Amino acid sequence: MFMNKKLKFLCTFTIITVFVIFAFVNVYAQSYIYPVSSSTYKPADQSSISTDANADIVPEFNFKSVAQVLMEPVTGKVIYAKNEHEKLLPASVTKVMSLILIMEQIDGGRLKYTDTVTCSATASKLGGSQIWFREGEKLTIDEAVKCIAVASANDVTTAMAEMIGGSEQNFVKMMNAKAKELGMNDTTFLNCHGLDQDGHVTSAYDIALMSRELINKHPDIFKYTSIWMDSIRGGTFGLTNTNKLIRFYDGAIGLKTGSTSLAGFNLSAVAKKENSMFIAVVMKAPTGDIRNEETKQLLDYAFSNYQVKNICSTNTVIENISINKHVNAKIEIKNISNLSILISKGSDIETTQTVEYIDDLKAPIEKDSIVGKIYIKNKKTGETVGQSDLYVTEKIEKSKLMDYYGFMIKKYIMKI
Repeated sequence: MFMNKKLKFLCTFTIITVFVIFAFVNVYAQSYIYPVSSSTYKPADQSSISTDANADIVPEFNFKSVAQVLMEPVTGKVIYAKNEHEKLLPASVTKVMSLILIMEQIDGGRLKYTDTVTCSATASKLGGSQIWFREGEKLTIDEAVKCIAVASANDVTTAMAEMIGGSEQNFVKMMNAKAKELGMNDTTFLNCHGLDQDGHVTSAYDIALMSRELINKHPDIFKYTSIWMDSIRGGTFGLTNTNKLIRFYDGAIGLKTGSTSLAGFNLSAVAKKENSMFIAVVMKAPTGDIRNEETKQLLDYAFSNYQVKNICSTNTVIENISINKHVNAKIEIKNISNLSILISKGSDIETTQTVEYIDDLKAPIEKDSIVGKIYIKNKKTGETVGQSDLYVTEKIEKSKLMDYYGFMIKKYIMKI
């Protein structure tokens, strides 16, 4: 009897061991990374997507400003550009980059809107646009962002730069590092506020790039840039937006003006109607009225001829895949940004979608790691018309021997 039990145990152990080895080898031998074809991934409403019927039409404008850019911010497609890389004085449009760094601190949890910033002696002495921020006076971060976005306050911008960078000089280094990261090759920042300084330059194209970064990555900024009138200091000090389009152009929600005697009149304007949004940049216009009128012409052209078609919203589950060296469950793969294309009104195309994963993708993988890209392509031409990074929604641990043992039991014995 004892030998029979021992024999049964040995047989059972041998069978289980064989299964474990088989499962172990089977799982380790496979990558389990499957590219997604158009038949696998079906984004919403992909059957009839308008193409860019105006691709070969170059619009003409009789502008008096020196440089202009019209861009769709989701795809980054430039619809119109003239002298877009000419290096010019940006004036207070500089503050778009300052706002990017401020919003990174807020959205990254390093600053709260309820925190406060204190005015330094240096900040209190800034000229130009200001709120007469007094040395030692405090504002909440919420109030500070409002003062920068609405009133273009140089004193508040400087105080925030000193707070984040330890000094304005350090903050400016951060600005230039971010500009380099964004591919702003025409840009050199020498201060955080935009007061004229020899060598402090950017271009209409670079302004469009940093404007796109601000509104795509930090959309909460619209809570401030869309304000027409407000107040601080308990209602005793009024603020009026320097961007008159907020009141006088339907759909305007931002973004930043700038003007000095040397820079002329600059504007990075953002407007949204229905599902479409556009950035219009005008630099070195001779007057504020001309700047505003030319900006409106660019936006009117965009809204009359183009719209944005959303194929797949941010954080959509693209698929669930198995990961090499991880056996416990399939992992959700999501897109990190909207999958949209810029379309002309009135014509259709077919699109295809493919996914490419990074080489040798395997556990362990940290949560939110980028693991590949999804591409939306014009089926006829093969042109990529939209793309997004893909990421994993959870930390993926490397499986241990016991994980494979459990996997084998469930799959081959329990048939789960």
